[in-house]
Amino acid sequence: MVQSLDEPMTEYGLVAERIEKAPDNTWVRFYLRPEAQFHDGHPLRAEDVAFSFDTLTNQGAPFYRSYYADVAQVVVETPLRVLFRFKNGDNRELPLILGQLPVLPKHAWEGKDFQRGNLDIPLGSGPYRVAAVQAGRSVRLERVADYWAKDLPVNRGQYNFDNLVYDYYRDSTVALEAFKAGQFDYWQEMVAKNWATAYDIPAVKEGRLVREEIPNGSPTGMQGFVFNQRRSIFQDVRVRRALSLLLDFEWTNKQLFYGAYKRNASFFENSEMAAQGLPDAAELKILEPLRAQLPVQVFTEQWRNPVTDASGVVRDQQREAYRLLQEAGWRIEGDRMLDAEGKPAQIEFLIVQPDFERVLLPYKRNLKDLGIDLVLRRVDMSQYVNRLRSRDFDMIVAGFPQSPSPGNEQRGYWTSEAADNPGSRNFMGLRDPAVDRLVDGLINADSRASLVTHARALDRVLQWNAILIPNWYIDTWRVAYWNRFAHPATPPRYDIGVNTWWTKPEGAK
Repeated sequence: MVQSLDEPMTEYGLVAERIEKAPDNTWVRFYLRPEAQFHDGHPLRAEDVAFSFDTLTNQGAPFYRSYYADVAQVVVETPLRVLFRFKNGDNRELPLILGQLPVLPKHAWEGKDFQRGNLDIPLGSGPYRVAAVQAGRSVRLERVADYWAKDLPVNRGQYNFDNLVYDYYRDSTVALEAFKAGQFDYWQEMVAKNWATAYDIPAVKEGRLVREEIPNGSPTGMQGFVFNQRRSIFQDVRVRRALSLLLDFEWTNKQLFYGAYKRNASFFENSEMAAQGLPDAAELKILEPLRAQLPVQVFTEQWRNPVTDASGVVRDQQREAYRLLQEAGWRIEGDRMLDAEGKPAQIEFLIVQPDFERVLLPYKRNLKDLGIDLVLRRVDMSQYVNRLRSRDFDMIVAGFPQSPSPGNEQRGYWTSEAADNPGSRNFMGLRDPAVDRLVDGLINADSRASLVTHARALDRVLQWNAILIPNWYIDTWRVAYWNRFAHPATPPRYDIGVNTWWTKPEGAK
């Protein structure tokens, strides 16, 4: 199926011509289009769907196993009909996320090791095929002229480019300079300083290079400095709250980001699912049975980030942080802070993005004032990925993106089961039975109103558990592109919608 870019969670048939769902939500049946086929002309059938599900959940990235954990059985009923039976009827979103399942060609994978990496070009069934690969440098996709689904309503007005070439750069600074020199066409800018200062060039002044901020209606989720609670130094929530006080966002935003950002305050930021004020009656109905397991502040106080005057002086925050650390058994000897075990407090911050060094240096200085040594450890991408998977780090910067309709992916973010899964995004090692209950409640919500209420309740608990130091967000997409492209006047609400763009006719300004 294809997800709408204008609706929170609505999908329309692509390979599926028709869909049936059980009244009690215990199964979903997909009727496949007889004309659906892979790029080699082989028909796409129900056995391919079943093969894809079994292969991805058993041999694919661990994400799939947790994402589709509530599926009990896949049944190929006919060549054009496949049935998914569920373990229960509680997961309202499950028929939709099964619609997102990528369908792999069974005939092309037979006799091959799915888990072995290689540079063989994969066989697909979509509007583009992989035409050329330069390992580590570029991938070129070419439009399939006889794409079987090109005239379906869900594809009208999309996939307008004959070729899509993705170039890879090891360094984002080099990539930006290559873009400004005309080496490629489109760039999404992620660095506020660059957006403010790096485009003062003739091409922009003359209108040949376009800078545009496209409204982003999607929840921005949460980005933050994550504490690995598998380390004894971070297991006391008072320590995590103390360390959170020492990030001076206001100074950072003013001096480094040119005032471009807002502070993350919610794990469902930029949406109606963000917790506001104190819990209302509907939230209390969810939270009260868990009261004994939750921080008392969940019920009595709205969580807020600390706010500074942007002067760079954070003495009030340092005093409060020192008080919390003392409560946790930390103490100062000489010029060094000792943790509760009597060891010198040293934290290694693992990074792969060079841009983050300048952001972390002021934070390192604030920690140093309290006798805490923050070591910035920059590694290459392969080492970074390996250390993330083995959970070999103290702190990292990580993002937890959210969709307009959060669901099964929350298990991979927050649950105890995901804490020991090397492929999950539970980087912090969160193991909290109350959070597990709240995640299950969110996934099993039976209406949009219930989903929003469960998300707000979960948001409060995550906030007060201080599992990370909130960073910042922006509610637009910053894009730059050479002025030979155009896009619809009204962009999709929940996406940039690059597939809806087109090349201007020859001679157009």
